[in-house]
Amino acid sequence: MSAMTRFFASRWGIILAGTAIGVLAPLLQYLGNPKNMGICVACFERDIAGALGLHRAAVVQYIRPEIIGFVLGALVAAYLFREFRARAGSAPVVRFVLGMFAMIGALAFLGCPWRAVLRLAGGDLNAILGLAGLATGIAVGVQFLKAGFNLGRAQRTYAAVGWVLPLLMVGLLALLVFEPTFTKDGPIFFSKSGPGSMHAALWISLGAGLVIGILAQRTRFCTMGAVRDVMLMRDTHLLSGLVALLVVAFATNLYLGQVSFGFSPQPVAHSDHFWNFLGMVLAGLAFALAGGCPGRQLFLAGEGDGDAAVFVLGMIVGAAMAHNFGLAGAPDTVVEGAVKVGGLSPYGMGAVVLGLVVTVLMGFTMREKVARGGAR
Repeated sequence: MSAMTRFFASRWGIILAGTAIGVLAPLLQYLGNPKNMGICVACFERDIAGALGLHRAAVVQYIRPEIIGFVLGALVAAYLFREFRARAGSAPVVRFVLGMFAMIGALAFLGCPWRAVLRLAGGDLNAILGLAGLATGIAVGVQFLKAGFNLGRAQRTYAAVGWVLPLLMVGLLALLVFEPTFTKDGPIFFSKSGPGSMHAALWISLGAGLVIGILAQRTRFCTMGAVRDVMLMRDTHLLSGLVALLVVAFATNLYLGQVSFGFSPQPVAHSDHFWNFLGMVLAGLAFALAGGCPGRQLFLAGEGDGDAAVFVLGMIVGAAMAHNFGLAGAPDTVVEGAVKVGGLSPYGMGAVVLGLVVTVLMGFTMREKVARGGAR
């Protein structure tokens, strides 16, 4: 075990995790997942919210096995390496709100940090604006961290607390496999058209999720953390995995014929550059204040972190709100041969601005006072 632990903690370990995602995401797309969305934590959690009837956007409703696999894979790895530690109590309500606004920002862009990288690897140049926004939001978060921002210390707690989200994922898997009908016309809801209707075979998707969950839990893979560590400590360890993801995903997409360079029209994307940028500024800031990107939050929840589980639930509720209130970005469309640029409704723009105000206020008001001499 010690040799494996050392490998996963090494630079080669994090590169392996990035490589695995870089191969599996394009393959999942090739096998049926939406284009340029082989894996998207935000989009997949939104689809789960729709399948449960939390929103009624008919084209984005499906219980994504990859999300289930991420949590259960991390759970398996945590138990195998004796790292399952149930803990909670680090500002859970704040984390829930951060999860909601992180999702609203991500859906303004139409993708999480993983999908931003994967979109770029497929030739979608709108991802450049999204990644720039993500880095900007994280940079603002880093300044708050330097100034003493702190959500407080989590406490060890009952093992049952750490099992809550994994058990919810087991329940989702049962709903996906058996497809029960609880009332006339639903739920569970599954899309008949649109991105929600596009998916690889259940067991392939679940298997890919389990593999990624295991590797990411062992290596602490995190896109937000990669950018944060470079800014805070000039540490490129996590960044190595992110670069591996981009390079390998591009090579895999190239091999599979899934690369199409340009801004518009791109699959499930819009070319309103300002809101692509600003939406991801909000998401990046929320991820930085919460301590992890949406994938990392799932992996933490799998190893017993109840606060990360609250963030995940906040994202799912945020997805429901985004679609119920018309806050999510609309993709570009082609009408009579001309591209019609999508983007945000006025309500979506207002929600992103509100999210930025709320997260910045959190950053300013949740700072530990630093005493003279540097002690807190």
